This record gives sequence, structure tokens and C-alpha cells, in this order.
Amino acid sequence: MLIALASVKGSPGVTTFALALAASWPAGVRRVVVECDPAGGDLAQRFGLAASPGLLSLAAVARQPVDPDVVWSHTQPLSGGLQAMPGPPGGQQARAALSTLASPSSPLYGTARQPTVVLFADCGRLDPGSPAEAVIRHADVLLLLSGTYSDELAHLATRAHELGHTAARACLVLAGHGHPTHTVERELGIPVMARIPHDPSAAARYTGRAAAGRRRTGGLVRVASDVAQALFGDFRCEPAPPIPDLVQQVPGVPAQHTASSGVRVLSPDLHNGRPQSSSPGKDVRS
Repeated sequence: MLIALASVKGSPGVTTFALALAASWPAGVRRVVVECDPAGGDLAQRFGLAASPGLLSLAAVARQPVDPDVVWSHTQPLSGGLQAMPGPPGGQQARAALSTLASPSSPLYGTARQPTVVLFADCGRLDPGSPAEAVIRHADVLLLLSGTYSDELAHLATRAHELGHTAARACLVLAGHGHPTHTVERELGIPVMARIPHDPSAAARYTGRAAAGRRRTGGLVRVASDVAQALFGDFRCEPAPPIPDLVQQVPGVPAQHTASSGVRVLSPDLHNGRPQSSSPGKDVRS
């Protein structure tokens, strides 16, 4: 399974949530977080990992056809049995590596198709033309993270339609303070799968800043666990019904940014663009 995580504006915590989601994944599968951020990676600096093996070393060998299992030779261990493939800190090197590893013959896709593997692709911020968009086209699920202040929602509204058609299944995950979840759903016409609370103490564990030996839990961990369980279980993705151009607008967002969206969201059943509480699926919004 290939799960891509990305944002379209700012830094809503894509890398942190990718790590929390991977760490919360049910046991019995191999998990690897791959830094596919075209702006460069953070994992090596956060956790004191070596520069190699990683994304660059895999890209070097993947210029020729290779067995998908070679991926594991280019990862480094994190705690809890989690593996990481750190990206280079420089954007130029990261984009060069992605140009090789995002191709249709990439060993990353072959690894993700194995039934006992989940690959979490941290695609960072998806600026137009990002080389990570090729990864999203191959992903089983795209978790699109966004803050909920007006400027962040304006960028989300302009790109949600495009990304909803790029990904096989696109799910919106909100983060932090800002407009209420129900307001975002109403104004953008996009149901929300989950909302990550502002939880700096739990986030410290995934940014390499937590005190040694201390295991921090909180809202971030709870939401990551709920999302992991929802994705791990038997799910199907239904497209939201067509939504006309929105007349109302998010406070502070110009009206031209509130175009209708074709994003498809993870939900057992959708009615008028809203998840139904009667379904067996989990509502992990907070």
C-alpha cells in the first residue's frame, strides 16, 4: 500500500503526521517513511541519521531496472520497527532523485504493492509542477493536510479539484487552530476525514526534540491511530456528488477561490458531500 501525504500551503506538519501515522499502523506489516519532498528532507537532521543510505542512494541504483526489495537496503531504522528513507536536505538533489524514483518503473511502487508493506511518502508542499505529483498518481490514498486559516484555505480551494483528480483516493485532513471543521466542510464542499489538534508535546517525539526515554502521547497520537485504523480496515472510496460553485465564501477568502471541488474522500458513504454517521466507518474528526 502506498499512502502519500502532502500540503498545498504552509507547514501543517506533513512529516510529523507521516511519522505518527506510520508509528500507529497496526502490527504485522513492514513500514517505511520515504521523504519525497522536493524541497529537501528533514529526517536525517531530526534523528541524527546518516546521509546515506537514503533517497539519493536508491536513485543512483534505480537508473537501471532493479528488484523492489532493493528499497530496504536504502533505509535506516527508527524506533518501534519503523524504517525511514531520508531525503537529502537540498532541494536540487531531492528533485533530481525524485525525477528518477517517481518514474513508472520505480522500485518504490513495486515495494508498495507487496501485501505486507505500507510505504508512507512524505511529499511535502505540492507546488504546481512538483515532481512528487507523479508519486501521488501511483498512491492508493492521498492525505492532503491543510491548516484552517483563511490564506491556507484559499490555496486549498484552488488546488483541491486538481489534486482530487490526480489521486486515486484523496482525503482531507485539517490541522491546528483556525476555522471550525464544519465551516470548512460547508464552504469548500469537501468532507473532512480528521483534524489534528495543536499538540506540541506529542509532536516533539516526531521532531527529534522529545526528552530521551519519554514517550509522549496526546491528541496527535490519538488522531494518527484512528486514521491508521480507518485506512487499515476494509474501506471503499466514493466520490462526492457534484457541488455547484460556492456562493458563500470562507471569511477573508476572495470569492474566486471558492470554486467547486472534485476531491474524493475516504468515507463508506457520502450524502450531500457529508460522511454518514450510520456507516461502519470511523469518524476521526475532532
